[in-house]
Amino acid sequence: MSYVAATAGLFALGAYLGRNLTGGVGIVAFIAAFATLIGMRFAARRSTQLAVGLLAAFGLLIGLAVAPTLGFGAAGYATRRDLAPIARLSFWALVALIVVGIVLIFVHIPGGELVYSVLGLVIFAGFTMFDFQRLRTSTDTAAAPLLAASIFLDVLNVFLFFLLIFSGEER
Repeated sequence: MSYVAATAGLFALGAYLGRNLTGGVGIVAFIAAFATLIGMRFAARRSTQLAVGLLAAFGLLIGLAVAPTLGFGAAGYATRRDLAPIARLSFWALVALIVVGIVLIFVHIPGGELVYSVLGLVIFAGFTMFDFQRLRTSTDTAAAPLLAASIFLDVLNVFLFFLLIFSGEER
């Protein structure tokens, strides 16, 4: 569990350090993090220290990778404009995305998974902005755990959509 905690800490550090990065740099960091995971698989058999070092690099790189997405959160946090319409649009777009995902299970559409993943990234960018704005405007401390869970799920979904984009596997 200490490895998990350390990786989470390095993830947070990477997200903080990369808060002003562009989306392109975030994608490069994501690819590097993915390559680090592959390297960890081979390093684990040879050297525990190397595997732990790669785990630390993975935590930092994945934090850097999601930092631009958290930039959407910063935009939502900083804006005074009400983002509730974006949340409603994101919600209905997510419902449509779920329907498209079900269709993609049964029907092969060339490039369908890529389009699905990119749309998912856009949808969760909208949710991230809205949730960070809720964080700024909320005064109810009882709602803080729910807001934290919402933001965590936004970031997790972004990570999962990036995995779909870069996995390169056809189903």
